[in-house]
Amino acid sequence: MIKHNFKIHLLSTSLILLFFSCTCWAQSEEEMQLLRMFYKDKDLVVSATRTEKNITQVAENITIITSQEIENMNAHSVADVLNRVPGVLAVSNQDFVAASLISIQGSEYSHVLVLVDGIPWNSIAGANAETSSIPIGAVERIELIKGPASSAWGSALGGVINVITKKAGTEKKASGTVSASYGKAKSQDYRGEISGKAGTAGYYLYAGHQSSNGLVPARYFNGQQFLSKFSMPVLQTGELGFEAGYNSSKVGFGDFQLNDINSSSLLRTFHAIGSLKLSLTGGLDLKVSLFDLRNNASIYNRSLGLGSFGPPGTLFEDDLFLERRTGARTQLVYTSKNQTSVFGFDYDNGKVTQKTITGPFLQMALGTPARSVFTPDMNEWAVYANDSISMGNWSITPGIRYDVNSETGTFTSPSLGATYRASDKTIIRGSLSRGFTEPQLSAVSGGGLFTNPNPDLRPEKVWSCQVGIETSWIPYLWTKISLFNYSLDDKQQLLNVGPPTFNSMIINSGKATRKGFEVEAATVPFYNISFVSGYSYIRTNPPTESGSSRMYTFDAGISYDDGESTHAQFKGRYIDLGQHITGGIYSDFVWDLNISKKIIVSYGMTPELFLTGHNVFSGLQYTTSTQINPGRWLEAGVKFHF
Repeated sequence: MIKHNFKIHLLSTSLILLFFSCTCWAQSEEEMQLLRMFYKDKDLVVSATRTEKNITQVAENITIITSQEIENMNAHSVADVLNRVPGVLAVSNQDFVAASLISIQGSEYSHVLVLVDGIPWNSIAGANAETSSIPIGAVERIELIKGPASSAWGSALGGVINVITKKAGTEKKASGTVSASYGKAKSQDYRGEISGKAGTAGYYLYAGHQSSNGLVPARYFNGQQFLSKFSMPVLQTGELGFEAGYNSSKVGFGDFQLNDINSSSLLRTFHAIGSLKLSLTGGLDLKVSLFDLRNNASIYNRSLGLGSFGPPGTLFEDDLFLERRTGARTQLVYTSKNQTSVFGFDYDNGKVTQKTITGPFLQMALGTPARSVFTPDMNEWAVYANDSISMGNWSITPGIRYDVNSETGTFTSPSLGATYRASDKTIIRGSLSRGFTEPQLSAVSGGGLFTNPNPDLRPEKVWSCQVGIETSWIPYLWTKISLFNYSLDDKQQLLNVGPPTFNSMIINSGKATRKGFEVEAATVPFYNISFVSGYSYIRTNPPTESGSSRMYTFDAGISYDDGESTHAQFKGRYIDLGQHITGGIYSDFVWDLNISKKIIVSYGMTPELFLTGHNVFSGLQYTTSTQINPGRWLEAGVKFHF
């Protein structure tokens, strides 16, 4: 019945788009001027080659989400945003600002590199990234590369999510936004930002508070975020910048009654970046930055008192991770009329203190120590170069990077990409690249309470081939089709090493493939109404550990925007992970409704009222019964723009 309903949704959306596109053939020549590529030449991205580049010349499969799109969907976290992108899964319980694990086109969570203003946000010990610590209200845009990006960024086998925060102000008059929202279970989101210029120095300040009693019993969230950015001109042609941010959040994951455990966490993140940009002679630019990132994460597990672990609140196991990553980035960019060349050097140092504290049950039943400490660390450096060459309708982008890691050795990542402008309305893309992902540090030299380190563990490797076409040949309809094929080697697998400890260890187990395609479509507004849809299909061989060999997602939505004061959108996502887990359901639509209305007043203040209906039809999307997603819930709020 679920699959039958899905086919009906797919067919109905396709017919809507077909009908809408056909009606546009009758429009006047003046209206046909609106016909354009979804992305325009003036749109610049930095993620593909680590310097500004026209998106129409980017060979990679890239998606951009702007701050306006983020605001329109009333997102509370980066995971909320990513769950609107075809081919991307932010796996979570979908609670208010929930913790999430990110997968791109069926990748492992550790394969995805998350960056915040160029800083690697992934955990050193665990390799995956926790995005709930990123202040979504301070995000200018998110650039997302699907597929290996190792020739530019290093360890990024599955793709890159580059979160770019808002810049320091350039105007003397200060401007900003203050907002507040309130919803079910006392879910609250308060934000304030201001930017401007004092003398020659620009500034941007952001502060936010989010809290919820939990949309499902036994869950909760309470977090505070702060971000500051400053810029100042130096040496006539240069700019000096400084950025600092802090996040603190407490999260209740809920009661896991089958395991007799209540789980919660405390996360604190601090980062600082100092940067210098100089325009030298002859089209040469120099960029230098230093950064410091500190993550302190604690995971607490207490007994519910339902079994043999002791009375309610008895310690079962606590895990604490104290991580510090420091590094430097140096880059030279040469720009001429038809060419942009990039040469760079990266250095990273990572240190981890990993503590595990066990309760009486584990100590007595399994003989675990009351406290264990692991202190792995790593050093890595890399050199890279890439070139963007324009020749008529062609744009060619070769790239290469050489990485050296103190724990896993060296790796070379070449890539070659090309775009061809077949017409004013059509661009064809293609790329071939080699990528890798470093194993998590705890698996190589740290270990854990029930795991042994494997010093011989090698990085996972991949050869990737992607082709795609982006066209607006059908009037008023933009379409993007992408095909991909990934051939993985040295795939990692968890292995039980047997008696006497029965600990596990991660090993390199062999080869695997992932292949599939994506189709995206969007219409130009027609009487202020526009449609979007996206379909992603991935097939894996061998199947995943859960037994899945294929998965797909389907996204659909309709938006209304009068361009002045009113905006509304109704968007949904269907997910089928192709697996059958006892107590889990992950093949249903979840629809969200967002409505906002600006009220024009004097004194330079523009209030905006908004209402959001989450999961309007109470769709079910969860992998286990212990992490069921919330049903329908509502929230309302107000924003003041000045």
